[in-house]
Parts: sequence; structure tokens; C-alpha cells
Amino acid sequence: MTFIDIVEWLGEAPVSMLMGAATGITFGVAAQRSRFCLRAATVEFARRRLGPSVAVWLLTFSTAVVWVQAANLMGLINVQDARMMAVAGSWSGAIIGGLMFGVGMVLARGCSGRLLVLAATGNLRSVVSGLIFAVVAQMTIGGWLSPLRDWVAALWVTPGGRNIDLLAALHLPDYAGLALGVAAALLALEISRRNKIGASRLIFASGVGFSVALGWALTSALARISFDPMPIESATFTGPSAHTLMFFLDRNAVLEFDIGLVPGVFIGAFLSSILTREFKFQGFEGEANMRRAMTGAALMGFGGMLAGGCAIGAGVTASSIFTGTAWVALTSFWIGGTIADWLIDQPHATWRPRAATTASAAIASASSPD
Repeated sequence: MTFIDIVEWLGEAPVSMLMGAATGITFGVAAQRSRFCLRAATVEFARRRLGPSVAVWLLTFSTAVVWVQAANLMGLINVQDARMMAVAGSWSGAIIGGLMFGVGMVLARGCSGRLLVLAATGNLRSVVSGLIFAVVAQMTIGGWLSPLRDWVAALWVTPGGRNIDLLAALHLPDYAGLALGVAAALLALEISRRNKIGASRLIFASGVGFSVALGWALTSALARISFDPMPIESATFTGPSAHTLMFFLDRNAVLEFDIGLVPGVFIGAFLSSILTREFKFQGFEGEANMRRAMTGAALMGFGGMLAGGCAIGAGVTASSIFTGTAWVALTSFWIGGTIADWLIDQPHATWRPRAATTASAAIASASSPD
């Protein structure tokens, strides 16, 4: 049975949903095993350490760039047809929303993708934070917060009704993206060597990046044979979290890539945590931590929608095709997270009584993605 036969048998929408599920399961297993987390990497960077979380993030990012750019050069995908590239981008949204998301992920102790993975491993803090994130994202899409988002996004937009292709804008050759990805991968491996990271964690970190390329390739294949126009997309969690929430609340909701992606991540991470015996129920430790996590989740929900994507959607998926506003959003994630750690977490760690913890233990605690 050919791929066309499968699509004709099941239908385009169910196949798109199954593609999302395959992408999500791959992401969930790899992210759970590698402990991928932009927040943890940002905290390490803010404390002037190029530690294991930085290495894992950079290897994930570089793997996605290498696979996606190689597929683009071979004609397997056309990045110009991607949904993220085909619509106008917002520079103001990328900057302001990116800063908000960066602060939010530090407060919530994990970016949106990490919260979903942790929720699947029994972390009830992440369940609550994830639900708040999804609700606020939905409010930002079409609810009470949508006028504010539209106003901020319209302050500074890309010209011509499309986003900016950075490689084309900088007049770089077609292979420049692939070369940059390889260079970033070599740097990630060197940081990994200095931190003595095991091969297993590195393989799974690469798996997170591969899942992004997998999503691009699968949706591109479906778009080529689809009768109706189909979006070319891959892993992101801001919009899909809101869409998945509404899918279970609205009986008239339709199947799409997003509806398979989010449950797929949950299933993959859950199965991985069961097999590695890491599944464990955890709750909030006090009212202050709960209030902090809820505030961070709300900031990520609004900021992610305003920025055009989350730590994965803008920071890896859209950046792997060199979408202009995504790179600005990614930079803003790092800046917002660094500032939040400087102003919120580092002073607390600095003035904590010596009897309670050593400085190194404080850094390790702040860097933990859990």
C-alpha cells in the first residue's frame, strides 16, 4: 500500500493528525530522556556556565537545523511554503512576547514543551501550569486578550505580507544554513565533552531536533499530494496546546496536525518515564511556588502567542528554516530568562543562609528543569 493509498483510505485530516502524533511521540521520548529544557539552559548561561543543559539545547537546535536544511537542499521540503514563512511576522511581537515568555519560563521552572513532558511523568505542578498556559493561549488567539495581542503585533511587522528569510535577506548561499548547523553541532559536542555527558543523553537530545525535521518532512509529503491546500508545519506548543484544549471541549472540532502532536508528546514522555522508572507524582511545595508557577504559565501563554511560537515553535522549529522573527524571538527568550534569573532567583540564592545550602547547590537547583 502506497502513501497515496493510505491517505485515500483514511482521509487527509486523520493522516495529518497521525503525523502530528508520530512527531509528538518522537519528541516526547527524546525530550524526557535528554531532559531538554531551554529554561535550564538559560539559567546556566545567566550564571556564566556552559553546562549540560546548554549542551543539550544547542545539540537539539543544531540537529534540527542540519536535518531541515539538508532536506531543503534535497528538495524533500520547501521552507518557503511553511506556514511560519508564508505569513507576515511581527518584530514587535517577537521582542515583547519573547521577553515575556523568557520571564515566564523561569517563573514556571520550565518552558511550555518541558511542562508538557513533566506533566506526563507525574508532575502535578506542570499539569496545573500547562492548563493555565493553554487557557491563556486560547484567550490570546480569539478571546479577551486577542485585541491586545493584535495591537502589540501590529506595531512593527515584516513588509510584503510574508516573514523574512534570513539566509536570503543576508544574500547567503543555499548551503549556509547547513554549514551553520554543523558548526553549532560541533560546538555542542565540545561543550558536552567538557561536561562529560553520556552518549545516551546526546543521542536523545539529537532526537528532539530530529522530531522537528520529521514534522516538516511528513507535512510536506502530505501537502504534495493533498487536493486542498495543506499547511507545512512542525512541532510547536503554544497554538497547539490551545487547539487541543478546544478539541476536547468542542464536539465540532476537526482533526489536524496539532491534535495529534500534543497528545503524542504526552504519550511518548509517559511511556518513557514508565520504562525508565522515573514516573513519580509531585505537587506544589507551598503557596508561593504555586503562585509563581501560575504567573509564569500565564506569561508564557500570552508571550508565546505574541512572539509567534514557544521555545520549540519559534526557538527551534521556525529558527531551523531561518524565519526572521523567530530568531528575534529566540534571542528575546534568552534575554528575558537571563534577566528573570538575575533579578528573581540569583538574589535569593545569594542571600540564602549558608547553613541551608552551598552556592554550588543553589546553582544546581536553579538549573534543574524540574
